[in-house]
Amino acid sequence: MTPDPTLHLRPIEARDNAAMAAIIREVMTEYGAVGAGYSINDPEVDQMYEAYTQERSRFFILGSDERVLGGGGISPLAGGEAQVCELKKMYFLPEARGRGWGKRLVHQCLVAARELDYTQCYLETVERMQRANALYHQLGFRPLDQALGCTGHGSCNAWYLLDL
Repeated sequence: MTPDPTLHLRPIEARDNAAMAAIIREVMTEYGAVGAGYSINDPEVDQMYEAYTQERSRFFILGSDERVLGGGGISPLAGGEAQVCELKKMYFLPEARGRGWGKRLVHQCLVAARELDYTQCYLETVERMQRANALYHQLGFRPLDQALGCTGHGSCNAWYLLDL
């Protein structure tokens, strides 16, 4: 299916905070990724603009002029090496899934990571997000046996790394 031409990717703006927080909470709840050890509890969820306009961080919104349908970004890997970024908070509402936007968003994040001089991109997720895991495999992320860094997301059970 081809992407909807009325949708586009753009850098996050302060006005996107509430919509993106609601999307993160909705999608994580849909997949049972709630409780201790999941990113749904991260303080940044309610302040995504502030968190991702920091040095060496970027966050992109998928939406139309009227509505936010999802997003995702990169930032330094907490507790990791300086050249490693983390692909984070990549969530889409159901109506935006299966249309090629995930691939486009990851690509845009990886371009930004290279521009910010990262040499590797790490991510963590849960195995039950099967379509997301399939996308990461397709894009060349290699599975890891354990988590990297100190993200505080001990309930995640799938970890990936990509050399940039």
